[in-house]
Amino acid sequence: MNAATKHSDDRAAEFPSRLRASDALLWNIEKDPCLRSTIVAVSLLDRSPDWDRLRARMVEACDLVPRLRQHVHTPDGPFGQPIWRVDEFFDIDYHLRRVVAPEPGDLRAVLDLAAPIAMGTFDRGRPPWEFTLVEGLAGGQAAFVQKVHHSFTDGVGAIQLAERLFDRQRNPRRHDAAVADDAASNPESVIGTLVAQAGSVVGASVRATRALPGFIGRSITDPLGVVTAAVRDTRSVAKLLAPVSRPLSPIMTGRGMSRRLDSFDVPLDALVGAAHAAEGTLNDAFLAGIAGGMRLYHERHASPVSKLRVTMPISLRRPGDPPGGNRFAPARFVLPISTIDPRARMCELGDLARGWRNEPALPLSNAIAAGLNVLPIRATTSIFGSMLKAVDFVATNVPGLRHRAYLAGAEVVREYAFGPPSGASFSVALLSHLDQCCIGLNIDTRAVPDPDLLTMCIRDGFDEVLTVRGTS
Repeated sequence: MNAATKHSDDRAAEFPSRLRASDALLWNIEKDPCLRSTIVAVSLLDRSPDWDRLRARMVEACDLVPRLRQHVHTPDGPFGQPIWRVDEFFDIDYHLRRVVAPEPGDLRAVLDLAAPIAMGTFDRGRPPWEFTLVEGLAGGQAAFVQKVHHSFTDGVGAIQLAERLFDRQRNPRRHDAAVADDAASNPESVIGTLVAQAGSVVGASVRATRALPGFIGRSITDPLGVVTAAVRDTRSVAKLLAPVSRPLSPIMTGRGMSRRLDSFDVPLDALVGAAHAAEGTLNDAFLAGIAGGMRLYHERHASPVSKLRVTMPISLRRPGDPPGGNRFAPARFVLPISTIDPRARMCELGDLARGWRNEPALPLSNAIAAGLNVLPIRATTSIFGSMLKAVDFVATNVPGLRHRAYLAGAEVVREYAFGPPSGASFSVALLSHLDQCCIGLNIDTRAVPDPDLLTMCIRDGFDEVLTVRGTS
């Protein structure tokens, strides 16, 4: 096997043509536009990158990451499942764009520009990603708005993909030319898809058969343990999929199509220090900051509430997993927000989040998605719509880059992520970048008609948490 063939095979293994069940589910439920699963990231750059270098880098990235040249195709027929297929009309200039920032050329102007991009639908006949360079910011800065569909990857996978796009030096030596992926030039046929699906079913049967002797043995030696585990798993799945009818917030009840993006920074060392002072983790401090902010927001509206419902994606990604696709489980639970003392709040929420991380159903999320995908898309959308629109907010914590990164000669000085609310009133994402926690909010303005107040309250909630560090 020559080097080019091996390189092609390695990339084919990283980016298989068939969508994982969870990816297909995210793609299909967009029949309801409020459930659109679009991830947006905004990189703030210290200068405007060289356009020709940027374009050439993106062309190279499309060879290094074959998924960038592929769109989602659903074969006809009752058993057709979505697959990734090479876009024979792929045009880099459609996906990579260049605009000038509106006045006054600050980050607020960039976020206002990015908000309609965040909610806009993708052309389903093209690869589901769009990148926009925003130039003309104050002080000679620029921004890079990256929009990808959630079926493409999750937050952790997106950071892994960013490693392939960004450089570690401002002006590195020229990159080697990417090896062309000959295998990717032949779109998978419908027959091939059905064969692959049949192979998956056969493979699952073989694995089940191989596991049968062990299961029988455990049933004989520990029948109560087997039954207990089965009951535990069933209850856990029911807990994960339990239907809910309405949000717990008495004021964030509407759901709409307009979005407001907002952001602020929290020093990473300070937030970690506060978490450690409470014998907790960064995620505990993150949740405590949001909970405090939501308490303050509802108090400002004279509508105090003791608990809210949150969806928190829990990463199931393991070392060696490919960066494409989704490997997370959406834990959905009730979050108490009435605890005023920030130290006690971190301890309380940390115990709650860790308990959910151990739920037996979480590793089964892809299998659950496969079962839901068997239903008609309208039915699946209805099920998920009823569940997700009763969630008050989504909280995501993603480890970002710990080293300096450059894009075509421009340094990335901040990196904000804006996860989709997916039917909730807003989403809040913490993406660490160097020594900062970059907080991004994606707010449904029908649910939250005063988004500036919401952002201010959440900032105040984080300020409460930061006071713990000084009292340890």
